[in-house]
Amino acid sequence: MMTCDDATLERLVLHRVGNKANNESLHLSKSPYILNSDISGVLLKYFTSPFKGSQYYVFSDERGFNNNKVYTAVSQIFENPTENLYSSSCDIARHLYDVSLHPNIKAGELYVTYLQNCYLDGEIVNAVGIFKSETRQTYLKIYPRQDEFSIESDEGIDINKLDKGCLIFNKEAEDGYIVATVDTISRGNEAVYWVDEFLNLAQRQDSYFNTNNMLNICRDFVTEYLPQEYEMTKIDQADLLNRNQTFFHENKNFDDDTYCSKVFGDDEFKDAFLKFKRQYESENGFDLQNNFIMNEEALKRASRYLRSVIKLDKNFTIYIHGQREMVEIGEDEDKGLRYYKFYFNKES
Repeated sequence: MMTCDDATLERLVLHRVGNKANNESLHLSKSPYILNSDISGVLLKYFTSPFKGSQYYVFSDERGFNNNKVYTAVSQIFENPTENLYSSSCDIARHLYDVSLHPNIKAGELYVTYLQNCYLDGEIVNAVGIFKSETRQTYLKIYPRQDEFSIESDEGIDINKLDKGCLIFNKEAEDGYIVATVDTISRGNEAVYWVDEFLNLAQRQDSYFNTNNMLNICRDFVTEYLPQEYEMTKIDQADLLNRNQTFFHENKNFDDDTYCSKVFGDDEFKDAFLKFKRQYESENGFDLQNNFIMNEEALKRASRYLRSVIKLDKNFTIYIHGQREMVEIGEDEDKGLRYYKFYFNKES
C-alpha cells in the first residue's frame, strides 16, 4: 500500500521540455521554486492522487544502474536533497528532452520534487517525484462589477488530471529502487518513451508481479492452449474459468500442485499446464515463484477477464457461474441447429 497524503513538499524545480524531433526548445529554470503551504497542498494532491494500487517497477539493470541517467540523478538527490535537487533536475530534463523524439510527444512542464514522509507498505520513506503536464484546459474567470459580471477565458492546467508522473521511493536502491508510474494520455508508440526510453523501468518481481502473470498464464492456458490441443466445448472452457476464479478468490497462497489439483484434477492437464507455464516464463524472460502470497489488487483487476461468457451468434450472451453438470449441449437434427439445455430450481 502506498500513500502520500501526509507527505511534505517544500520545494520543486520546474522546467519546460519541448519535442526535440520537432525542433522545440528545452528551457531550464535558474533555481528551485520555494513553495508556500497553500500551493504546496494543491501541488501535492495534483502530483500524488493518481497513484493507486500496488503495481511497482524498478530501474532496469540491463546496462547497469550507473548508465541509467534518471537512476543516477535520483540517487544524487537522495544523497543531499538541498544541494543536489536543482542540478539533478536539470540532468533529468536534458535526458527527457533527448528521448522526446516521437513526433506525437507533446511539449510540457517538467516538475522535479523531493517528498518527505510518504507511506509505503507499512514504512515511512522519502521519495523523488518527476511529473510532466502536457495538456491545457480552458476555464472561465468571472468578476462581479457592481450590478454586472465580467467574464474572461484563460488556459491552465487541470489539477485533477496528471498527464505523466513517477514516484521513486528511497528504498531498495541496490535493486533499482521502488518506482510507481502513471501515464494517462499517451497511446501507441509515443507511450513507450516515458517508461522505456526515459525512465528505463522493469516490473518489480513482487506479489503483484507474480499474481498478475500467473493469472495471465492460467487464462491463456484455458482460453487459447486447451481448445487448440484438446476437443473442448465452450461450456467446458467456461467451467475451467469458473474453477480458476474460485481458486484465486478462495486461496491466499498459490502453488503449482494445489492449483492443478483443485482446478484440473487431471495429470494430463497438469503436465500440459506446467509445460505451458515454463514456455511463458521463457518467452517473457523471468521465472515466477512456485509458491507465493497472492496480491488482492491484482486479483481485483483480473476478475473482469476470468468471467465465463458464451456468445451464441448475435442473439444470446450466457454467463456461466458454475455447476457444469446442470448444463447440456446437443444438436437438433430437424432444425439443423445446436442448443444448450439448462437445469435450475427457480428463477430469481
